[in-house]
Amino acid sequence: MGAADVVPGVSGGTIAFISGIYERLLAAIAACTPAKLLWLCQGRWRETWQAIDGNFLVALLAGIFTSIASLARLISYLLVAWPELIWSFFFGLILVSVWLVGKQIGRWNAGTFAALIGGAVFAYLITVAVPLQWEATPVMLFLAGSIAICAMILPGISGSFILLLLGLYTTVLAAVKEFDVALLAVFMLGCVAGLLCFSRLLGWLLSHVRHITLAFLTGLLIGSLNMVWPWKQTLTWRQNSQGESVPLVQENLWPVQYETLLGEPSYWQVGLALMLFAVVLVLALEWFGRQSDQ
Repeated sequence: MGAADVVPGVSGGTIAFISGIYERLLAAIAACTPAKLLWLCQGRWRETWQAIDGNFLVALLAGIFTSIASLARLISYLLVAWPELIWSFFFGLILVSVWLVGKQIGRWNAGTFAALIGGAVFAYLITVAVPLQWEATPVMLFLAGSIAICAMILPGISGSFILLLLGLYTTVLAAVKEFDVALLAVFMLGCVAGLLCFSRLLGWLLSHVRHITLAFLTGLLIGSLNMVWPWKQTLTWRQNSQGESVPLVQENLWPVQYETLLGEPSYWQVGLALMLFAVVLVLALEWFGRQSDQ
């Protein structure tokens, strides 16, 4: 999840779904209510730890932060040096996720089909949306944090990409770099509020309208494939916090078009192999997970 969250366009929620911990993660986050703070004040440490699934959260957060610390530079380098190959691998991850999430939909009817199409259209529209330019006011930063963190736990939607669409990606990155405590505090409060509220909503939906919710999440994954297609042509650029030009609006190309228009090798054979490797890897992990549960 940490490695995925480093990449704009790939969601940590997708990895959580692949690894089978998605619903447990939602339940653990939803359990972190203000009442638990009162329990701590009353000295109910063990009860609080068990209620929020503390061992699970600590192990997960440790893995996320370790991955970010150890893989962020490597993934950033690969995205610059071999973008077609790293995006091919992520494309394969999300492609197999469509099947893994979709096969959990036990009831197909008009409602589930509508949810599937709605999720796909929603995710696709996000990937092609024209970036806005929100002002970096406390209210806007709070709202941006709430929206971005919700996207992070939704399969198929990247929180960092949402910040980019809102026009606050550079602002937040600069605040992290300069350690702007006031700005980061407002943003983090928004993240906490959004995470606690949205995790409870998702948990309720999975409990009460499970098939429709799973269909919508599957649609999100399908729609997000547009974002992670490996071969792209950049139409417009933006400046990041270091003053460097990075892609903003891109269009997808077939490998042959990519080679013709850009005059660069597409490496489509290696890209296809990496897609297949990602599919096989995820299916193998799922098989081992089922074996360990037996």
